[in-house]
Amino acid sequence: MRIINRYIATNVVASTVTVLLALLGIFTFFSLIDELEAVGRGSYGIGQVFVYVLLSAPSLAYELFPMAALIGSLLGLGGMMRDGEITVIRCAGVSKLKVVASVMKAGVMFVGVAVCVGELLAPPAESYARQYRSMAINDRIALKTQNGFWVRDGDSYINIREVLPGNQIKDIFIYEFDAQSRLRMSTHAKHANYIDDRWILSEISQTILSDDGVDNRLIDRAVWDSLLRPDLVAMIAIQPDSLSVWTLIKYIRFLNNNGQTAERYEHVLWVKLTYPFASAVMVFLAVPMVFRANRATSVGQRVLVGGLIGLGFHLLNQASGHLGVVYGIAPSLSAGGPALAMAVIGIILLSRTA
Repeated sequence: MRIINRYIATNVVASTVTVLLALLGIFTFFSLIDELEAVGRGSYGIGQVFVYVLLSAPSLAYELFPMAALIGSLLGLGGMMRDGEITVIRCAGVSKLKVVASVMKAGVMFVGVAVCVGELLAPPAESYARQYRSMAINDRIALKTQNGFWVRDGDSYINIREVLPGNQIKDIFIYEFDAQSRLRMSTHAKHANYIDDRWILSEISQTILSDDGVDNRLIDRAVWDSLLRPDLVAMIAIQPDSLSVWTLIKYIRFLNNNGQTAERYEHVLWVKLTYPFASAVMVFLAVPMVFRANRATSVGQRVLVGGLIGLGFHLLNQASGHLGVVYGIAPSLSAGGPALAMAVIGIILLSRTA
């Protein structure tokens, strides 16, 4: 039985890796075409486009993993069914459930790989990709460090420690220099809101340096005229989908402690927790689909069916997330619902398979 387990898992894994590479190549090509529209903005050239697309590849691979697992499992098991290998295995006394167990060992492997890519590789790569792109497109964005975002706006240098939802930023340090590059004013604001096309700073402490000495003052609120816009900050700020589970947990805790809504981030957290298991569910779903098919089913038909189901799952997953936020559905249910639905469909199909 160990040999059979290894043989089935090898076929499923090999087919899935092949499909994943093919899908990744196709979707990366489309991403490359989309990015070409930004060529010429700032110093963003063809070389920078290729670097950005390659850095975004891990996140794209993570999103494609369930679809690749389904199509790859259909191809791997379908090839064994076409060659009569599944029939021989069943005739050798291996039950249907044991075949399912052998296939699911590959599914468990996919879960592990998906977790590693989604938690360890994709977040830092996506973070650097967005920073790299923003630096090339807009020279006012300088860099992102452990102490927040550094931005240049004319003769001023700005440090933003926290980017919050709703066009809000927190802990802003503004250093203004004169034409001789001498520091003339240092300003710190605890909060800033972007209202009516301008920033409103609050709880401000300001230090003014002049030839006559140093003047310190406190200001409750003030208007900040700056070329910096929320969309420019968002170019560097990582979207919730690209954050790791631990980072999301910390940010949700921060929002709750400050009386802000964290519903969107809670949904993303549950998606992160359940999405890797979607790959295993897709592998499981492929088993009854192959058992119910006949040997005459072509490779193209299997790819088409797998692609349609995988695309349908992706759209259902996206729709359930938005509907969950709009209608107040529990994040655990809205995020895990599509994978659970696919698992139930797989169980029903398997129970009706001879």
